[in-house]
Amino acid sequence: MAFDADSALIPMAAMLVPIVGSIALFSFLAVAAWSDARRKEREAYYTSETLKKIAETSGEGAKAAMDMLHEQERNMMRRRRDGQKLGGLITFAVGIGIMVFLKAVARDEPGAYLSGLIPLLVGAALLVYAYVLAPKE
Repeated sequence: MAFDADSALIPMAAMLVPIVGSIALFSFLAVAAWSDARRKEREAYYTSETLKKIAETSGEGAKAAMDMLHEQERNMMRRRRDGQKLGGLITFAVGIGIMVFLKAVARDEPGAYLSGLIPLLVGAALLVYAYVLAPKE
C-alpha cells in the first residue's frame, strides 16, 4: 500500500483551515479584550489625575470636581437604565415573535406557542425593574 500525497493533502488541509482560523480568532479576541481594558484603565487614570488637580487648585475647583463626578455617575446610571429598558423591549418583542411564529408553524401542537411566554415574561420583568424598581436619579 503506497502513500499517495495528493489524496492525503486535501483532508489534512480541510482540517487545518478551521484549526488555524480558530487560533487566529481567539488570539485576536484576546488582544482586543486586553487593549480595551488597557484603554479604560488609561481613561480612568487620566480622569482621576485631572480631578485631583482641579480639586487642589481652590475651593471652587473642589466643588467643580465633585459636580463633575456626580454628573458622570448620573450619566452612567441613566445609560444603564436605558440599556435595561432596551433589553426588556427587545426580549419582550422576541417573546411575541416566537409566539406568533410557533402559532403559525406548529398547528399540530395546541400549546406550543405558549413557550414564547418565557422570553416575553423575562422582558416584562426587565421593563418593570427599569421603570418601577430601579433607583432614580
